[in-house]
Amino acid sequence: MAKRAKKSKTVLRLPDLDYSKSAVLNSLPSLNSRRSYEHAISDFIEWYCSEPRLAFNKTVVTRYRIALEQRRYAPSTINLRLAAVRRLAYEASDCGLLSPDLAAGIRRVKGAKRIGVRLGNWLSAEQSKRLIAAPSGQRLQDVRNRALLAMLVGCGLRRAEIVTVKIEDFELREEHWILADLIGKGGHMRTVPVPTWVKATVDAWIACAELRNGTLFRAIGKTGKVYGGGFTAKVIWSIVRKTATDCGLGTIAPHDLRRTCARLCHQAGGELEQIQFLLGHVSVQTTERYLGCKQRLRNAVNDRIGLEPESP
Repeated sequence: MAKRAKKSKTVLRLPDLDYSKSAVLNSLPSLNSRRSYEHAISDFIEWYCSEPRLAFNKTVVTRYRIALEQRRYAPSTINLRLAAVRRLAYEASDCGLLSPDLAAGIRRVKGAKRIGVRLGNWLSAEQSKRLIAAPSGQRLQDVRNRALLAMLVGCGLRRAEIVTVKIEDFELREEHWILADLIGKGGHMRTVPVPTWVKATVDAWIACAELRNGTLFRAIGKTGKVYGGGFTAKVIWSIVRKTATDCGLGTIAPHDLRRTCARLCHQAGGELEQIQFLLGHVSVQTTERYLGCKQRLRNAVNDRIGLEPESP
């Protein structure tokens, strides 16, 4: 007599979810993706297990999306969380914990729509100069931070990319310094031109720190000596935020400097395709968003519409 096929579960318990979560994270090659998905899946598991009798299906994932919207998360954040949950469902299905039909239903849960354009944060050329010059001292830390800020603004690198740059990555091609074969987000490879003024700040840091090879940016101990083989991307966030605050620019994130690089390149007459190559974007639409919205805030269209009080 033939055995009955084992029936898949509909209510997944914590051990099942943890097993599927591990399978998802192990399938992701990028460290950044693993970090983002781990946070997203952990958030969903916490929500899901708060009501243990919930079935893992399309209706429940839709309820989760509504819960995220009630928290007033940005559409991009909601869609990242839903992408992680969809992947969790497929791994559970592959492991025999969830039926393929339920996993397919979860895949059909629609994401949040982005309506309008969010106001980004860009620095002008003068503000960028002020930021880079803010670590004005001659301490080793000041020299390092100037070089770090110069590379963020001048080369448009991501935090995760700049912590991997090595001294030997700099090459001279066609009489111009470059970072050759830089591996960026999603494993995409690109070549990044390095302006002469940026290379000069980097050379100053290398000379002061007496570095010969290996990771370019490293930690500095209390005694003022360089140690270790580099630092994490979180350190870059702290350096940028503190420097921007100290020079009166408010809250600035490292990615704002990447956007600033794109806009300054465009204002200087740079071609959209070349800016796309510089930043390593797969889609030119992403590059267009980095250039900023076309709405003017200075000399805005509603500044002079005839309703202004007459000047005395």
